[in-house]
Amino acid sequence: MKTVFINCSPKKRFCASSYFLFLQRLFIGGEKVNEKLRTPADHARILAQLKDAQAVVFGLPLYVDGIPSHVLRFMEEMEAYCRANDLHLSLYCVANNGFIEGRQNEPLMQQFERFCDRAGLEWGGGVGIGGGVMLNVTRILFFVDIGLLALNIVQSVANTGNFFPEDAWVNFGMNAALLLFFNAGVLFYLARMGMAIRRGAACGKKYTRILVPSFLFILFADIFFVIISLFGGGLFRGWLARKKEERP
Repeated sequence: MKTVFINCSPKKRFCASSYFLFLQRLFIGGEKVNEKLRTPADHARILAQLKDAQAVVFGLPLYVDGIPSHVLRFMEEMEAYCRANDLHLSLYCVANNGFIEGRQNEPLMQQFERFCDRAGLEWGGGVGIGGGVMLNVTRILFFVDIGLLALNIVQSVANTGNFFPEDAWVNFGMNAALLLFFNAGVLFYLARMGMAIRRGAACGKKYTRILVPSFLFILFADIFFVIISLFGGGLFRGWLARKKEERP
């Protein structure tokens, strides 16, 4: 069985869509092909991969309550390609948004469902994820924890010769368990959809979110985006940018 995973995020790296597609691939066997959709130059290459595929999984962010425009352009070509080559593969979707509720992805799911009706494809369903940006940060924190654990082990070996400093391993285990809990809903529904993909069956539309209380999510999100804006110059770009000289 061949499954094509299409990362539709316009970001070049560290995007939430790539993270969720990585998790989805863990629950699917057979041949797995990873593609990146960012520009029209990617269309022909991706369409060629669909010709002998049994399933395709779109991973994408929610933009203005719908599918990003560059993905819509690809879907227009994909519809014509599937009709011309009499393709009837199953289509699945992993959508994420920055809001707390995964159900915000419902309009996007409906667009994919209508697309399948037009293109003659089998709508397999999808998983809509809330708090996608924050969940993506958890994977970064996990690697930070691994780095801190390694540093503590090196320090312990240098000082005492002990390769297993108990405090360091306990802290790592607690942090890993907490991050796993935050992702528990996502892992559960991606595992269910992975089983459906392996059977060639439909899984329906499921919605989940990062498992933190809403009031904490709002607080963390505000702090996170303020920091990102400061580092990216977003809050002060208009003030600090070089001004063009005005000619009379």
